[in-house]
Amino acid sequence: MREGLEKLLAKGQDSAVLRFGLGQACLKEEDYAAAALHLAQAVAQNPQYSAAWKLLGKAQLESGATDARAQAQASWQQGLQVAEQHGDTQTVKEITVFLKRLQKLGAAPA
Repeated sequence: MREGLEKLLAKGQDSAVLRFGLGQACLKEEDYAAAALHLAQAVAQNPQYSAAWKLLGKAQLESGATDARAQAQASWQQGLQVAEQHGDTQTVKEITVFLKRLQKLGAAPA
């Protein structure tokens, strides 16, 4: 799946949906840095893409970067705001759970 999506990207068919798919594929392969890159592009192209914000936070947290928790927290807070604005109740619930878990891990408050 990832290879096919990368071919579309190489052909210049870049879009938020394509980047979301690539990010999702990279997450499944546990390639967190690549996932974060593609998902960051997805939200850059469409800042209202709440599902992309949700996965971006997950990829950032799993990336192992020194500021991974802070990055994930910021992405999830942005995603929560977007999801609430669009009435995306499932994403609101999921991100709320992620933020609570992050808080239990000792993430710095916003």
